[in-house]
Amino acid sequence: MARFEISSAESAQFAGGAGSAELFYQLGVQSSIGREGAVDLVSAHKWFNIAAAKGFADAVRMRGEVAAEMSSAEIAEAQRAARAFLSLH
Repeated sequence: MARFEISSAESAQFAGGAGSAELFYQLGVQSSIGREGAVDLVSAHKWFNIAAAKGFADAVRMRGEVAAEMSSAEIAEAQRAARAFLSLH
């Protein structure tokens, strides 16, 4: 299996077209641990949500873990961002 090193969320669009569920999961992990800067739970939730929608089972669990640390407003923001991304890709 190929491994992609994605340095930012924007690069995901260029890594093999629309991207794979695993790629979006990895973006969620990177955002949740602050690998490329500050921890961004809204972004992490968004990427885990997209990965889950594309069938990556572990993303469901990770999305739940991240959501436990977020406010309702942050979760709503992440869900809107995920829907917007999926509607465009």
